Amino acid sequence: MSSISIIGLGNIAKALAARALAGGNAVEIIGRDRAKANEFAAALDGATVGTVSTAPTGDIVVLAVPYASAAAVVRQYGDALDGKVVVDITNPITPDFTGFVTPEGSSGAQEIAKAAPAGAHVVKAFNTLFANVLAAGTAEGRPLDVFIAGDDAQAKARVSVFIESLGLRPMDAGQLPMARALENAALLQLGLMTHSVKHANFSLGVSVLS
Repeated sequence: MSSISIIGLGNIAKALAARALAGGNAVEIIGRDRAKANEFAAALDGATVGTVSTAPTGDIVVLAVPYASAAAVVRQYGDALDGKVVVDITNPITPDFTGFVTPEGSSGAQEIAKAAPAGAHVVKAFNTLFANVLAAGTAEGRPLDVFIAGDDAQAKARVSVFIESLGLRPMDAGQLPMARALENAALLQLGLMTHSVKHANFSLGVSVLS
């Protein structure tokens, strides 16, 4: 199994940590508020608590923070992320759900990659799953699809193994620029949630027709 460090203490971090532990992975929780991080870990069976100022112990580091602070977090760790797989689950979407805060032609994952050391490998993943859906793990009895994008094949393979340990299905969408498409998919979901579905209990997935 994998060694995972999750930076963030929100709902998506909780859902991901719970599934990761259930899948036999080693999980480290990191948050700016040490007391909240301890409380977070105590609610899980087997998670450890890391320190913001020290290098994450996980080989895979999940950025479960708002996009607005993600690049700053990566710059803060700097060379401590060298050699690690950095999983970007953020969505750089405007508060009114009509567009993106990233530069034209770029994506949140690509901007985060610019802030990362050269030896770190950024992989986009999990950004199309609402926290409650990720916690459930299935849709109509089928494993959820987790779309991933990244430039390093080995890093994507490691993330795919991690995803499978969660009982989910990895779906490789291509290289890191495809993160733009995955972030557009998340924007589509928010539009559907707002205008037609009216709740967040749904997911996007792939059905292969015979």
